[in-house]
Amino acid sequence: MTLDYIILDNFAQTWIIALASTFLLFIFFKLSRRIIRKRLKFMAQKTETIIDDLAFEFISAIGPLFSWIVAIYISSSFLALSEAIREILYKVFIVTALLQAGSCGKKVVTFWVENYLQKRSSHDPAATSSVSLVDFALKFLLYTIIFLLLLHNIGVNITTLITGLGVGGIAVALAVQNILGDLFASLTIILDKPFSVGDSITVDGFIGTVERIGLKTTHLRSLSGEQLIFSNNSILQSRIRNYKRMSERRVSFTLGVVYQTGADQLEKVPSIIKEIITSTSTVRFDRCHFLNFGLSSLDIEVVYWVLNSDFNVYADIAQKINLEIFRRFQSEKIDFAYPTQTLFVQK
Repeated sequence: MTLDYIILDNFAQTWIIALASTFLLFIFFKLSRRIIRKRLKFMAQKTETIIDDLAFEFISAIGPLFSWIVAIYISSSFLALSEAIREILYKVFIVTALLQAGSCGKKVVTFWVENYLQKRSSHDPAATSSVSLVDFALKFLLYTIIFLLLLHNIGVNITTLITGLGVGGIAVALAVQNILGDLFASLTIILDKPFSVGDSITVDGFIGTVERIGLKTTHLRSLSGEQLIFSNNSILQSRIRNYKRMSERRVSFTLGVVYQTGADQLEKVPSIIKEIITSTSTVRFDRCHFLNFGLSSLDIEVVYWVLNSDFNVYADIAQKINLEIFRRFQSEKIDFAYPTQTLFVQK
């Protein structure tokens, strides 16, 4: 048998060269992938960054089918083929490349989600449900783009299709706008983190501890024990006070002494209160002043900071300071004022 035989408009020698090129390219791609994966795996074990881990996952997602198609497409350049066959090979190559891109994109999204959850879920239980939604949304968007590109490359006019999907999407969005609003609010809560599970917050005057952040609602446990349920959209439109993120607590109060208190005694009051507060641990004194002449009292304003956000610690310290103020006032013969009315009768 001679190599000068013509098979499908090409010499047998040309076919052998094309086949040999295909196999050599496939082997080259396979060995390169194995070497690169091995190198990236070694780098990933030695470094703390996720770039090499991400590259490892990306390379791992490249399958043998894609390598075969690329090798065949490149080797076809050795052959004299008709325009129709070359067009078919080109479309097969593009379709395979798009499917491979979808597979790699899916691998990247999955890696990001798993890496994020590994870091966050241990101290943020709400991350699991919300990040799962992000995972679904990203993959859905990826698959939609791949699908539209596939249709475009096989000759389908996607302009009309996109227009129809746009009109249909608007109709669906209007029908489920409240649900979509809560879903996007859930993403905002998990990404912006105005509060987390376990935080003590106030929402529209309701105080409670966050128990669960779902895709549609957030659950709080009130101080009196009942469960409060807010839609995620409405809770973000409210004014939220997050007590857990308070590093220190400001305490301000006004106490009054009777008008019968002498000037010398009144002058001693700020010093007495300052001495009591500064001698108390976990407290920073701010100020104490005789501020107002009240209707039935001389008003002393006191401000200090409790260097702890825990409410029980604050309550213990406030009680200790108040009791000591009461004792010192008793020993100094300083009387607390209370609402009184004096009636003058003219005879």
